Amino acid sequence: NIFGLAFCLLLYVKGLRSPSGPDAGTSGHGFIFDYYWGTELYPRLFGVDVKKFVNCRFSMTYWQLAGISFAAASYYKHGRVDPGVLLCAISQYLYLVKFYIWEIGYMRSIDIIIDRAGFYETWGCLVWVPSVYTLHTRAAVGIPSGLGWVGATFIFVIGLAGVGLNFWADHQRQMFRESEGKMKVWGKKAEFIEATYTAKNAETNKMETHKSLLLASGWGGLARH
Repeated sequence: NIFGLAFCLLLYVKGLRSPSGPDAGTSGHGFIFDYYWGTELYPRLFGVDVKKFVNCRFSMTYWQLAGISFAAASYYKHGRVDPGVLLCAISQYLYLVKFYIWEIGYMRSIDIIIDRAGFYETWGCLVWVPSVYTLHTRAAVGIPSGLGWVGATFIFVIGLAGVGLNFWADHQRQMFRESEGKMKVWGKKAEFIEATYTAKNAETNKMETHKSLLLASGWGGLARH
């Protein structure tokens, strides 16, 4: 937590004094807002993309390995396999395998394109995800889940269904954007919302308005009601 807070402060200063790209600088809303939101869109340190490294290489990799590690710790501590902990760890592992398969889609998402590398995003990936997203498996090391194989497997199957639906929804959205909306979803012409957002052009250093198509069919349509 201390490192995360200090690292966000380093990124705050870097964005003001030595930015890696044109989309940097103060928002004009004061220190607290700039520290929270960030002062640079794509900071680089020693040639490393900070957002990609912190989000994908550190945060998600730690989450993926933590579940398996806690399942092993539970076995060594209690001398037996805890079905609840083991299958929970495997379900999280498979979810993150899905994440890495679809990583390019995540890097094209609005939160990566628009959100700067400040406390909100960087501290969240350095501290919040490793601490909170792994809390249940970590707690189960000290306090066994109490689940047998039947109950744990039932929950595991529900979890796998959730991972599958998430992948299906992500795939629909990716195919929709690659086709620029010219496709069918579940046998019908895709419906969508045309949204606009502004971002700084790295070459001209000017703010430009861009369009983004938001899928309103398939799983995306059900989620958006």
